[in-house]
Amino acid sequence: MKSVEIYTSPLCGFCHAAKRLLTQKGVTFAEVNVLTDPERKPEMIQRANGGRTVPQIFIGDTHVGGCDDLFALEQAGKLDPLLAA
Repeated sequence: MKSVEIYTSPLCGFCHAAKRLLTQKGVTFAEVNVLTDPERKPEMIQRANGGRTVPQIFIGDTHVGGCDDLFALEQAGKLDPLLAA
């Protein structure tokens, strides 16, 4: 399974929903809290091609996007293959 990294904020409902989906699928992920670790936010913006909102989700080298993008991949049946690839 590919490594998963998610940039989050504890106040973000979309972040909690994305983490819940990943956890339900048994995916282990590294979480970067940009509220408590603000020096990592510029890194997130650069990696996400200008994306400034959380969550920003990365599976391996692939920038998935945010929560809606993650759920769209799941609905389309593309999340599991991306995680396994």
